[in-house]
Amino acid sequence: MEVSSPSCSWPSATTAPAANPNVDPAVINTLATCDWVKKGLPLCLIGDSGTGKSHLLIALGTEAAMAGHRVRYTLATKLVNELVEAADDKQLTKTINRYGRVDLLCVDELGYMELDRRGAELLFQVLTEREEKASVAIASNESFSGWTKTFTDPRLCAAIVDRLTFGGNIVETSTDSYRLAQTRATHQA
Repeated sequence: MEVSSPSCSWPSATTAPAANPNVDPAVINTLATCDWVKKGLPLCLIGDSGTGKSHLLIALGTEAAMAGHRVRYTLATKLVNELVEAADDKQLTKTINRYGRVDLLCVDELGYMELDRRGAELLFQVLTEREEKASVAIASNESFSGWTKTFTDPRLCAAIVDRLTFGGNIVETSTDSYRLAQTRATHQA
């Protein structure tokens, strides 16, 4: 899904931290200015399930789109599947170039599924194509040390972490699930 207009009804990035006291509102307000997108820097949102990573990823992507940047959102597994299919159809260069043309590529749910070597290498190609030219924002439920479960080749894992962190921002959203807390509060009421 490409976002190119402000018609999205998601809450803004500046209101997102209210539900998670572990996320510094000043950091999110700074990210919402999209200066990091203009500079082509990466963003990593790291935390357990239900801590607001996807919400922040979508909100910051929406802010970037409203500021006039070309933004594309995708799930990590969907991106890898698309790359594998493109490689099989001899369309890989065209597909990588399409992902290279956006100002901000938002990749959600990185770390939920183990990627085979081929898929991980293809994802690495996309990240390398964008490195220091255009921004990548990822949301992951795994800390960087846990990415060896997703990227089973340790050298490839280290190279991917290097590309996604160099000069960028890392926001840790904690381990306390907002959804679980809301469910508990509802059942206690």
